[in-house]
Amino acid sequence: MNKTLDTVNILVSGGVIMKKDFLDKQKKKLVAEKNEILESLSGRNEQMSKLVETLESGDDVDIASDTIDRTLFNSLGEADQRRLTMIDRALDRIRQETYGLCLACGKKIPDARLEALPYAALCIDCQTQEDRRHR
Repeated sequence: MNKTLDTVNILVSGGVIMKKDFLDKQKKKLVAEKNEILESLSGRNEQMSKLVETLESGDDVDIASDTIDRTLFNSLGEADQRRLTMIDRALDRIRQETYGLCLACGKKIPDARLEALPYAALCIDCQTQEDRRHR
């Protein structure tokens, strides 16, 4: 009898076994979240481009263009920047077969935590310690 893809297990680093369907689902979540952030930024970019089109003078356009570049960078809020970085790192961990392992202690991050926060890099205990250090 052939196993279906949803019952295939993948051995990731540290001897931890994860189901392929779980990894696939998490990867889709991460990519969707990343696209959502980037689409939001793209929408802001279009609004800024329309603003530039209304300017007539070349000097004004250059100044506006510089301002728009800065505004776009700033418009991607600090939280979105951090979230994009964490998403990219989580996708890297999936590719490297280390997804689901705590970066601090190496233990398996519970699936429930990964379901709630697909880009989680630390188990709850290590995250709690990290939060205490940064208070």
